[in-house]
Amino acid sequence: MQLDSNKPTTKNPPEQFAGDVWLDPIAFPREDGQTMIVAKVRFAPGSRTAWHSHALGQTLHITQGIAWIGTRNGDKIEATPGQTVYCPPNEEHWHGASPDSFMEHLAMLDNAADPATTTTWLEHVSDAD
Repeated sequence: MQLDSNKPTTKNPPEQFAGDVWLDPIAFPREDGQTMIVAKVRFAPGSRTAWHSHALGQTLHITQGIAWIGTRNGDKIEATPGQTVYCPPNEEHWHGASPDSFMEHLAMLDNAADPATTTTWLEHVSDAD
């Protein structure tokens, strides 16, 4: 058993996020064969990710505020605390906070065989999207 020390909160980069977004790592691979990544991500009102996809999919569990999650086909989900959203492998999507509320979610995903291909970052999401 191992008790981890607190890891510092980091601000996510503007190349991949619009607005202020912070990340706290929770879980990461430690042993051969492990692939799970979990992070607490906090979004200021109106902030969001750029378009992106995950090789093995992603699960988002909303813990605070109102989350908006959108896909390339124009679907948009509004999720509230306690709800969980699954984004399948390679589905281009974005997620962020509604304009008038902070939002926090747990982001859960598995590393791809090549961790560098786990997440593919694309262009920023337009206000219209």
